[in-house]
Amino acid sequence: MASIQDPSSYLANARIAPEIFQLRPDYRALLMVVTNIPPGSCDATSEAFLSSAETTAKATLAKTPVNDVAHVAQWKEAYKAFGAKPKKTMNSLEALLRRVDAGLPRVNRLTDIYNAISIKHQIPLGGEDLDKYQGSPFLIRAKGDENFDTKSGGEIVIEHPSPGEAVWCDDGGVVSDTVRAAYERDVY
Repeated sequence: MASIQDPSSYLANARIAPEIFQLRPDYRALLMVVTNIPPGSCDATSEAFLSSAETTAKATLAKTPVNDVAHVAQWKEAYKAFGAKPKKTMNSLEALLRRVDAGLPRVNRLTDIYNAISIKHQIPLGGEDLDKYQGSPFLIRAKGDENFDTKSGGEIVIEHPSPGEAVWCDDGGVVSDTVRAAYERDVY
């Protein structure tokens, strides 16, 4: 990131490529910068948030199958537009909801809190460490040759998004793909 001291610059320079809106005119993104959150292990507060959200999600899923949850169904349609196979590809909300019965993993304080918000309010939500960003984020449809540094089994692996896949990038490459669940690849 250019300057963690200037979150407004980070947000002002974020952009979404026009081809995203050509496929999905209804696409919306909300970007926020949250500062002064010390990194740390799960704590009583994050545990309480996540446990409460799991209870809410279980109640919802007792009445509504995962595929019929409004945001899950809408994202499946969006993924079809991006060329993804919705039976194979899940957004983060769907991936979390499918794991609720077994209990969600406790990762760290911040991740647990945004996972709790995601399942409680039924919206896909993610977070990034802005200290690792090179410039501001931009959402594009991938050409397929972009580098995406991820982890598999604790090891760094360089992947490439599928052509046409919607991916968040910074000046250094792909930072987050929008159509593959991070939990499936051990990325937090």
